[in-house]
Amino acid sequence: MAKQIEATYGNALFELAIEEGRVDALYEEAKALGDIIRDNEELVKLLAHPHIAKESKVEVVKQTFDGRISDELTGLLVMVVEKNHARNIVGILEYFVKQVKKYKRIGVVDVTSAMELDASQKAAVEKRILDTTPYESLEMIYHQDKSIIGGMIIRIEDRVVDSSVKTKLESMSKALSRA
Repeated sequence: MAKQIEATYGNALFELAIEEGRVDALYEEAKALGDIIRDNEELVKLLAHPHIAKESKVEVVKQTFDGRISDELTGLLVMVVEKNHARNIVGILEYFVKQVKKYKRIGVVDVTSAMELDASQKAAVEKRILDTTPYESLEMIYHQDKSIIGGMIIRIEDRVVDSSVKTKLESMSKALSRA
């Protein structure tokens, strides 16, 4: 149910952003607002509290965000609170951000390597991914994990390319134990 709520409101905001030609502005604003709300659990608890009147919650939203964020996002927050979906605010904003990334062909890539990559290695990885995917730009997230021994593990959405030495050794071990 939560995923459906996030998709419904996230898609509505996305369609509005396209219709008004404000995709970039709302994208940046939604990312920042998501971070702010994620860091302020007390606000979400207040907005989702069952014993506080909706009118009071709406007033809190308006006093907190009017003039600080766009009317579109303030309106979204008010609507979500009025429909008792305040616990889904962060998820809705994250869904919207993902939709914009798909629309703008921005890939989010998670790269794990045994050693820290230098700038030229990172550039080579990014170039290779751009050459082999439909993305026009990338958000690269780098991790270091010495347990993979060597090679890399690259994750893009639900796809994983695992060329780590650890995985190759595990595969060889399984093959030898079957023999």
